[in-house]
Amino acid sequence: MVKLASQNCNSLSADTLDTTEIDAFLKELEGLWQLQPGQSSIKRQFLFNNYYETMTFVNAAADIAHQQDHHPDMQIGYNYCSVIYTTHSANALTLKDFICAAKTNEIMA
Repeated sequence: MVKLASQNCNSLSADTLDTTEIDAFLKELEGLWQLQPGQSSIKRQFLFNNYYETMTFVNAAADIAHQQDHHPDMQIGYNYCSVIYTTHSANALTLKDFICAAKTNEIMA
């Protein structure tokens, strides 16, 4: 299997994933992302020391979203950012969500 973070979303279709595929991709994300109720999105909360670090992360995540043309929902506070990926056009999870989640993980590496 090709590492998720090395893939690109731009040429992918929005084919939805089955439960087996979702479970495999969640394992590749090392348990850092949580499958949300309804199984149509994944979420991870990132914690920081201050607002500046939070906003630096938000801007880096926004850059990934722009490059991949796949945009998460974000909830932002003083020292945290929750990132939620779903493929809005499919109202379900697709490979795009897991690729972008893996790329977002790399911000913290």
